[in-house]
Amino acid sequence: MLILSSVQTKYIFVTGGVVSGLGKGLTASSLGALLKASGYSVAIQKLDPYFNVDPGTMNPFQHGEVYVLDDGSETDLDLGHYERFIDSNLNKNSNATSGAIYSEVIQNEREGKYLGETVQVIPHVTDSIKQRILSFEGEVDIAIIELGGTVGDIEILPYLEAIRQMQKEVGRENVCYIHLTLVPYIAPSQEFKTKPTQHSVSELRSRGVTPDVIVLRCTEPVEQHLKDKIARLCDVLEENVISAHDAKTLYFIPQVMHEQGLDSSIAERLGLSLEKQDLSQWRDLEHKIRNTQSKLNVAIVGKYQELPDAYLSVFESIYHGGFNNLAKVEVTLIDADTPAHALTEVLSEMDALVVPGGFGYRGVEGKILAVQYARENNIPFLGICLGLQVAVIEYARNLCGFKDANSTEFVKDSEYPVVALMEEQEGVTDLGGTMRLGAQEAVLVKGSLANELYGALSAVERHRHRWEVNNAYVEKLEAEGLIISGRTKDTGLVEYIELPKDVHKYFIATQAHPEFTSRPNRPNPLFDGLIKAALKKD
Repeated sequence: MLILSSVQTKYIFVTGGVVSGLGKGLTASSLGALLKASGYSVAIQKLDPYFNVDPGTMNPFQHGEVYVLDDGSETDLDLGHYERFIDSNLNKNSNATSGAIYSEVIQNEREGKYLGETVQVIPHVTDSIKQRILSFEGEVDIAIIELGGTVGDIEILPYLEAIRQMQKEVGRENVCYIHLTLVPYIAPSQEFKTKPTQHSVSELRSRGVTPDVIVLRCTEPVEQHLKDKIARLCDVLEENVISAHDAKTLYFIPQVMHEQGLDSSIAERLGLSLEKQDLSQWRDLEHKIRNTQSKLNVAIVGKYQELPDAYLSVFESIYHGGFNNLAKVEVTLIDADTPAHALTEVLSEMDALVVPGGFGYRGVEGKILAVQYARENNIPFLGICLGLQVAVIEYARNLCGFKDANSTEFVKDSEYPVVALMEEQEGVTDLGGTMRLGAQEAVLVKGSLANELYGALSAVERHRHRWEVNNAYVEKLEAEGLIISGRTKDTGLVEYIELPKDVHKYFIATQAHPEFTSRPNRPNPLFDGLIKAALKKD
């Protein structure tokens, strides 16, 4: 029996069945938003069954973006949804993988902490999983735990056993199980099929976990008679079968879930009150989205165009800027390897440009060309991480006379290494968790665009990179008109660059990742400024 705090946290577990990618993360996020709107403190955790220690070294084409937290943790992209929906900054306890859990167990064994016991999945791995879940005990009112993967995956079995045991650890009255399943629509017969849900729930129950609530992922609302059928066959209360049908935007999902009674079902199961629930911020957001007054086309020039999730937070941050300015924004993801003439032709139709982060040389020259086009044609521009670095390279080549300027990431013996590896990164061989990571403060120049946007003389944003602007070239860059508008407080590294407001309507870049701090009701200032600039007519 694990030792618990005197303050009892309620635990909600979200599992998935049939297929992956149904939206467990959005379900957990939406529920978290609804419960927080009722006055409860909420934390959300993602447990991933894969054996990578964290997503930090995973291929973006497989995993999508790596979402970075304030404390520098490299996490699953679902944590972005969590933070955006519950408007809270999470920490390292909010994401754990089998790689991290098994590493911990093995390390404990090596250190003799198990006193010579035979180390097994039960109890050692399952106890480690439960300890991570119980890290929220007494800290928040409600902890929502999402299990990655699907019921039936061999990798998920220890997690199912751990959450089964949780009802004994904290009491069944303090635990709620939500199971999200697919209800496919068969077009030829024009009917929804419930059999996949039945099989999925049966598989879950065979592992000792009986769902309290079933959420049906579908394209259209599921009719009541099908809900009743599922309730009977899966031994769930009729009112606890929820239809999670497609919404116009993911920010409508909390309202959809509320209308379907998800929060009411959870509250009834856990003995919670929803009397103080205030959904006005979500209704206000819906009103803004439905009542746009302008249309904009914004380009993202990147190299992971086959998987837009690689830039998920950038997309969402652009949309946030649109919501705040009553603008309907269409985002076009452009392959940085697009031939030059075709690239500039597409950019000529855009109202704004974002060049996001990334690693590796592929696509860099296309990004440099995109920055040049935006600079020369007065197109509002925002550079993020590598986006700042390529902006510096472009400026050095075309305005400072350093024709072969480059980053040592791409050309190790560059004649003009205007971007170089940080000194502390020299000789680093372990790629996981060794970059400059997490929230860090930049000091901003008074009167600069950055200062104006943030409304302060400092800004705190999250970072994820190894290379920096080479300070040896800063004086020359400034002499040719580039403004270094923000630096690190202690080391003087370049954090923000911009062009004078009388030279360009909006040209700014940051070494940080501002997309990780943007919220649907409170866009990051850099994205809000980008949209405002794009709406201004010359």
